[in-house]
Amino acid sequence: MAKWVHHTVKDTIIRIKDKEIVLPVIQRRLVWLEESMELLFDSLLKGNSFGSIICIEEEKDTNPLFAFREFTKDGNDVTSIEIEELSKTQLFIIDGQQRLQSFYIGLIGTYNEKRMFFDLYSNYEESEYSFKFAKSIDDLPTTNNDRSDSATKDCLWYPVDSLFNRMLLTNDAIQVAEEIVSNSEITDTKKIELVETTIEYFYDAVFSYQSIGISKVSVNKDKSVIENRQQIVELFRRLNDGGTRLSSYDLVASTFKGFDYKMEGLLDKVVSENIDIGIDQDTLIKLLLIVNDKPSKEMSDLTAEDADFATTNFERIQESLKVLKQFLKSVSLYNWFANTKKPSPIPLHFLTYNIFHSKYPTDELINSFAESDVSFKNHRNMTTWLQLSLLNKVFNSGCGWLPNKTGIQKIHAIMEENKGKSFPAGALFSMYKEHRLRFSNTVNEYTLNSFDHDFIFYLIYNGQQITRKVDIDHIHPRSLLELQRVDIEKINNIVNYQLLEAGTNRKSKKAKQLHVWIDEEIEETNRIGYLNRHLIPTDPGLWKVSAFDAFFYTRAQLIIKKLKEQLT
Repeated sequence: MAKWVHHTVKDTIIRIKDKEIVLPVIQRRLVWLEESMELLFDSLLKGNSFGSIICIEEEKDTNPLFAFREFTKDGNDVTSIEIEELSKTQLFIIDGQQRLQSFYIGLIGTYNEKRMFFDLYSNYEESEYSFKFAKSIDDLPTTNNDRSDSATKDCLWYPVDSLFNRMLLTNDAIQVAEEIVSNSEITDTKKIELVETTIEYFYDAVFSYQSIGISKVSVNKDKSVIENRQQIVELFRRLNDGGTRLSSYDLVASTFKGFDYKMEGLLDKVVSENIDIGIDQDTLIKLLLIVNDKPSKEMSDLTAEDADFATTNFERIQESLKVLKQFLKSVSLYNWFANTKKPSPIPLHFLTYNIFHSKYPTDELINSFAESDVSFKNHRNMTTWLQLSLLNKVFNSGCGWLPNKTGIQKIHAIMEENKGKSFPAGALFSMYKEHRLRFSNTVNEYTLNSFDHDFIFYLIYNGQQITRKVDIDHIHPRSLLELQRVDIEKINNIVNYQLLEAGTNRKSKKAKQLHVWIDEEIEETNRIGYLNRHLIPTDPGLWKVSAFDAFFYTRAQLIIKKLKEQLT
């Protein structure tokens, strides 16, 4: 049965500071951004309800159900600790972390090295209270144009932590207001009234009103630790139906950490080491399930053995990902996965799967990939599979299956059959064709446009990291080709696309014939380099719209040649 108690914000924050209120390891990290925290303080002063707080109470001198961590004071992650016996009774927050964390940071901490400021000229009559995070008052606006009353357009920003601390010492809102008015040399009667009233509202909201309701959930100590942990994690999952929702993988992470607190350290460490190639927590959780041959396992079916697999194999997982990164660098595909466009991580799952279950020591694999040893069969198979899969958009939506479901299941089935063997590129290609994916391992003028354009650009521009749509340009202008009644499929074909370089004047390029653009905009001393870089035929006779068919065939061959040089 739940027991309800009510506290002021001030008392709650002091208890958090004194570590009487903590976060169990199953809780995710802080996810609220500055705007959400600012709006929470606005809601507090308006007297709006912001929901209840759910916790379990762990008594002094007992072994807590979960490892736990303190609230963060600066937005940075805090590592959980596991102890055998509590030195004091503590509340472990199951729901309401983001709200309590926001109050804690706003009143006594910082976020992204910024303090929270409160505009003491806020319009209390309209219940509009302005809170902003900033590194200094100089970064904040001096006026607020949203207000209709000209007397209240000025802003008087004051650090919330200073306001809170001063009120803790004096316990007197009027005294604090008088000090601020005096120090700020405010003489305008209306502004003095604004400051005094706004500070009183702040004091009442934070120090007087018992606005935080905390519900204590009982735990049956007669049950086993595992049963109680499962019960609380299930409660955590159900409470997620409201508030800031967790992803399915956040919930899986919480379940894992509930079974074994060391999972938190594993997730944090491995993500920090591999976030550069897009391996975030969700990707890592999926990777752990796939490597453990449970790619379709539901969160409700997770067991302590699943968490034990991850913690037991922690070093092997780390080493496998190091090998993976070395492999990506050796085949010049590291930048593809480091791309801010965040390509699908599915291929990383299965490359890592093969490495993890390999019979070769990781040092030997790293050395092989570092030396780009193409004679090493696994190197050739992995490279060919990755390149052709990316080229054929196997992991993109609309490729002929659901990559995150059907794709993962079918690829995993083949990987599991070949566990400990060379990477099964041939078997995977056969499966693609049997499943009737739009897949071709032949690069020619007929297949070229069906391939992933972004990946083609990546290859022909030697690993350029970012491709934005605004950077993609028709070499021969579309409008001029349409006048010549050229087939639209040829106009909007990869063969007629290039990437505009940084600093290129798009307006001057637009709708100009290619030969005019080259003659007017590309200096003769740079011309050959420009043409070669963009794989544009060097024959000036092909730069005119009238010669587009010949241009199209010639450039297609240049692209095909370049791709074949890049592909194993």
